[in-house]
Amino acid sequence: MSRTQDEPFADRFDISGVTSDGAAWLASAGTYPRSTLALWKERPDAPVVLPCGSAFDVVSAPAVFGRRMVDRLWEEGPGSGPVATYRGRMLLFAGPGTAQRLPSLLGWEEWGTHSGEHSRTGSVPPLLCHGKGDAVTVPALVGTASSAPFDSRWLVAPDTRRPWLPGAEILLWAAVRAARATVRISIFPPADQDAKVYDVSRRR
Repeated sequence: MSRTQDEPFADRFDISGVTSDGAAWLASAGTYPRSTLALWKERPDAPVVLPCGSAFDVVSAPAVFGRRMVDRLWEEGPGSGPVATYRGRMLLFAGPGTAQRLPSLLGWEEWGTHSGEHSRTGSVPPLLCHGKGDAVTVPALVGTASSAPFDSRWLVAPDTRRPWLPGAEILLWAAVRAARATVRISIFPPADQDAKVYDVSRRR
């Protein structure tokens, strides 16, 4: 792909997987995309705060559970949009409007609010949905060598101007699948216990 005047620093983004097109898409979320791109041109290692609700929404999950959601999306589903980590949480970039719809869908699924569902979802922290009126900190375009446990970095970096983004229904599916996997893991006792283990997941 040939470079244009809007892509004068494409090679600088390839280090972390964030391409020039991906950077342009991220910048388009803000009111002044040219200013954001100019900042990244001077400081590609700088995180930036961007508003949600226009180019994307963000669903934030605790790191371990969020990773299980991403695993479900890639192993059993359609894949994910861009994914990043920030201060011990997983940020899943989603289609605009997801932050408004997902909480009601989770409520409809009785997400941890009904005693009959408690064993499935009671140990799952709530998902934080960031949409119109909210803002999130996105990682730097160029990765760093930091190994801090709460390092901010891209796991699935944006690489096009129009990345595919999951909607509320797909993220609900991934969350429920991740929760069920957590329960399946927790119901089995350690192997060294002197007890018979039955596969209750096959019960009708």
